[in-house]
Amino acid sequence: MTDPLDPADWQQRRTSFGAVAADYAALRPGYPPGAVAFLLGGWPRRVLDLGAGTGLLTGVLLAAGHEVVAVDPSPQMLDQLHARHPGVPVHVGGAEAVPLPDRSVDAVVAGQAAHWFDPEPAAAELRRVLRPGSVVGFVWNVRDERVPWVAALGAALAAEARGHEADQGVVARFARALPADVADAEFRVVQRVPPEQVVGGIGTRSYVATMTPRARAAFLGGLRDLLAGHPDTAARDLLELPYRTNAYRLTPR
Repeated sequence: MTDPLDPADWQQRRTSFGAVAADYAALRPGYPPGAVAFLLGGWPRRVLDLGAGTGLLTGVLLAAGHEVVAVDPSPQMLDQLHARHPGVPVHVGGAEAVPLPDRSVDAVVAGQAAHWFDPEPAAAELRRVLRPGSVVGFVWNVRDERVPWVAALGAALAAEARGHEADQGVVARFARALPADVADAEFRVVQRVPPEQVVGGIGTRSYVATMTPRARAAFLGGLRDLLAGHPDTAARDLLELPYRTNAYRLTPR
């Protein structure tokens, strides 16, 4: 277990994404359709995409036939979502105070976001907005460090990331607070991108977005050097960056 962030650092990181919204939309990986099918089943639902960001998960939900309403604390991120999906209603707000009426959605999903929620107050809000028989779905893309060069990249990020990009026990806390039964599944997604886009995508991580300009440039420069020197990535124009997509379906009791 990595050291937890102190509350001020956590809040700074949590609210950092507006400054990198355009790069986030362009450089972050999407989600496999199978993960959405696992979370929501095969029939259309009215879904709250909570912490929707730039709409990477929203697009997969729409393609599966769901009606989506998007909530995110960052207006800049929602601007990117609106540009991608202009028909989706968007609201500025957070998991601890959801700006929707009681019993207004059939499901709540969060892609790459639930680790920024405060589980106990957020669970109360989810119970309020969900209709009977609803589900909650959390999904994270996590770099697959079973691939050697990705493991080297992860080692270079570890001290700054402090593990705050994934579950970190959030699913278990939500399961207790709702309460809910949990099912999980793993999927795969691969980004085929040039090395500079690998570095640029890492630049959208909260721990990089909150660095000073000088520290950010030095940190990202070190990652460029790593990719230029690693035997699996040196002199390659296109890299395959693999992710494990971890999906968790919570069924409130």
